[in-house]
Amino acid sequence: MKTLWNHTERSRQALLTLAVLLVAWEACVRLLGIRDFLLPAPSKIIGQFLAQPGYLLRETLDTLLTTLYGFVLAVVLGVAAAIGIVYSRFLDRTLYSLLVALNAVPKVALAPLFVIWMGTGALPKVAIAMLIAIFPILIDCVLGLRSTDPDMLDMARVNKATRGRILWKIRFPNALPSLFAGMKVGVSFALVGTIVGEFVAGESGLGHVILVAQGSFDTSTVFVALALLCVLGVVLFKGIELAEERLLGWH
Repeated sequence: MKTLWNHTERSRQALLTLAVLLVAWEACVRLLGIRDFLLPAPSKIIGQFLAQPGYLLRETLDTLLTTLYGFVLAVVLGVAAAIGIVYSRFLDRTLYSLLVALNAVPKVALAPLFVIWMGTGALPKVAIAMLIAIFPILIDCVLGLRSTDPDMLDMARVNKATRGRILWKIRFPNALPSLFAGMKVGVSFALVGTIVGEFVAGESGLGHVILVAQGSFDTSTVFVALALLCVLGVVLFKGIELAEERLLGWH
């Protein structure tokens, strides 16, 4: 009950702060006479959304699905790679170092290669989202798997527990708090990766909406797309946070 109250109070404060900022924004635009193509007023942005809600929500759904596909793929591959790195010195010395080096490369620079290899459409966007999201998930999962209490591992080995049972019963549950921390970062990165993919190879999605609107100096639509991206980011983050609270109440 206390947790629910804290969430409600935080949400109320966030909404109040947002309302104050929007009112201040509206007042500044009107008082200073700023033109719409430079900085549209919030009322203009809302009106632009209401003028074409079906189209914008369709593109939002496309971005959401691509982000989720990339994120789920990043979780599956990241956890599998983390387990391999923890249990194999060879993978620790090779795969881990390779992923660290790959993470240093700007993903925008890799996006054209994905288009050459995979063509346009959903596949390169999912691949870019996965590539950006996988690193924090992998790093935090490795940290969690390696931070298991050595005494617990020794006790399990004394009782002749197999590697699989030690992983499933001890290491993995111990790694879940770290894994969820990585997932909360990773889901935001997956959304960024999706937008990068839509800029380079997308024929749909909010990134494509932004590019089309930019070409016609339709700043209001650009702001609508940005607002929808903010909503998506918050919803995805809160979804992971809610799952963490449900599964890791003990933590």
